[in-house]
Amino acid sequence: MPRNRWSLLWPGLLISISLLAGIVVFYRELNHLEDPVGPFENRALNKAPRSSRTAARPDPAAPSPLPPTSMSLQLIEIPKLELASQFLRMWRVSGSNFCGALREAGIEMSEWKAASMRNRSYECYFQRIYERDEVRPLSSTFLKVRGDELGDILEIRAKIIGPTTDAQGRLAPAVLRIFEIIVKQACWRDFEDTLASIQNLQNVEYDRFGSYLSFTREAGGANIFNFVLGLKATSSSQVRTKAYFSTERWLRMPVVFQRASSSGSARARPYQPPALNDVASTRHNPRSSNCG
Repeated sequence: MPRNRWSLLWPGLLISISLLAGIVVFYRELNHLEDPVGPFENRALNKAPRSSRTAARPDPAAPSPLPPTSMSLQLIEIPKLELASQFLRMWRVSGSNFCGALREAGIEMSEWKAASMRNRSYECYFQRIYERDEVRPLSSTFLKVRGDELGDILEIRAKIIGPTTDAQGRLAPAVLRIFEIIVKQACWRDFEDTLASIQNLQNVEYDRFGSYLSFTREAGGANIFNFVLGLKATSSSQVRTKAYFSTERWLRMPVVFQRASSSGSARARPYQPPALNDVASTRHNPRSSNCG
């Protein structure tokens, strides 16, 4: 009988131990299922400082940042005078030099100066009266070159009353010489063919490429002739070109582009606007009348 008891006790004890171990394992797994986020959060928080420290440390293998680049001033410089003359009709000689050239040719032009104290226009002129009556001149020559204080020529006007002519009715060489010098100094060679009409005292009116020339007999005056030469940009393309080359349409360069760099010689110079209307420009050079 005791032997049968021990044979039943050992299996019962093993079964009890197995059940107890199973219960312990079950409760442990149940606790893991109820709070699964905690360990992962702790793991993420532990990794975050490590990753931030890694980001703060520069990577020696990463490429260095590109050096700062600068825009070439040639892309934003306002147009220059020598380029403007390729697209736009303009005077290539100043008013002062123009008057000087006429004086050198023997025409007694006055000095280039202000027309009056309250007037900003400048001028030089020549007047010679050969014959007159009690009321008006019967034979005279008048010439005026008009411009501004910068030396730019605006217009040239002449009036001939009772001009001297030869047997064929052609204008005397001494008077014709005035118009020859005007056309030569203007350097507008397409107007040279107008000299033949002027010599024959025939009306001629040309409007070419932004400039105009007119030599006409005065209405009601049988022997009075008027001459006008000047600039007149009338077509839309001429107006746009004139506006493009005008310094009044361009703003000063920003300060950031004026700062010189140690290596850029072009940017090392302070900004100076091109002298489109400067008396020292190429069209105001005394030698510019050669029409290069």
